[in-house]
Amino acid sequence: MNFTIGANVSRHHQNFLQVIQSYYQLTKPRIIPLLLITTAGSMWIAAEGRVDPKLLVATLAGGTFAAAAAQTINCIYDRDIDYAMERTRHRPIPSGRVQSHHALIFAIALAVISFSLLTVFANLLAALLAMSGIVFYVAIYTHFLKRHTPQNIVIGGAAGAIPALVGWAAVTGTLSWTAWTIFAIVFLWTPPHFWALALMIREDYAKVGVPMLPVVAGDETTAQQIWLYTLILIPATFCLIYPLQSCGFVYGAIALILGSIFVRKAWLLWQNPTCKTQARSLFLYSILYMMLLCAGMVVDSLPFTHQIANALASNWNTIISTVLISG
Repeated sequence: MNFTIGANVSRHHQNFLQVIQSYYQLTKPRIIPLLLITTAGSMWIAAEGRVDPKLLVATLAGGTFAAAAAQTINCIYDRDIDYAMERTRHRPIPSGRVQSHHALIFAIALAVISFSLLTVFANLLAALLAMSGIVFYVAIYTHFLKRHTPQNIVIGGAAGAIPALVGWAAVTGTLSWTAWTIFAIVFLWTPPHFWALALMIREDYAKVGVPMLPVVAGDETTAQQIWLYTLILIPATFCLIYPLQSCGFVYGAIALILGSIFVRKAWLLWQNPTCKTQARSLFLYSILYMMLLCAGMVVDSLPFTHQIANALASNWNTIISTVLISG
């Protein structure tokens, strides 16, 4: 580790607002909403569309603090890498605006708040799962995997899938096959998502010696792996319909449309693996995909949706019966 990072950059904040902004940036806030949407989708299915608003707010808040803690510790550990890359050199720690030990205290405080919120307003299982997500992300992914194996994203993807388990546990106090299926969906989605990003910024990873798949195996192999994971991911999303019967027609229609687009974009990238435009298109779409898929879970679970679906099914059966009798 380079402990002189930030020596050539101004460490001073002009006002307290800038201090808050620096600590806020440590949490990588753009990543957190994607984690929360999987938590929300899981909660709505678990609650069959009737989520307690207080529980929802508390769980999402607890998840936010847990993710923020994990990202802050990641920033501490990766400060040498961040300083070496122009794209990340001006982050709070490598720029010298926040000292590592202050960031660590901040991360611990965030984790304590997360655990307290989830324990008090949800249950101990949800709180422990959130803490396990922090430990897995920091100890397994950041420390052991990220700098040592091109499969870092594959195994490390489990950390990003844990929020789905937190959401389910917050509602039910247990973990079911449906919860683990949502976990698996996020887990399988992670490699195509992050490898598409890695294709875009491969040079940055190569410069600092991080063995992302495009750096180690090349663009063509990475694009092929994205394609293969996509082919596994899309069928997995339909397991919530059959055999689990946790979601219905509305979710199925949304999953089919979104999945078809995902497959097409992954195919186009495989045909032209060196095209950063294609990689960027898939990366951005993968974010939209996960958000809309989870939104589909929410909409499908609502009682109003069930009422409409049942009414349509009843009318459809009546029409078929009428046609058969007439015939």
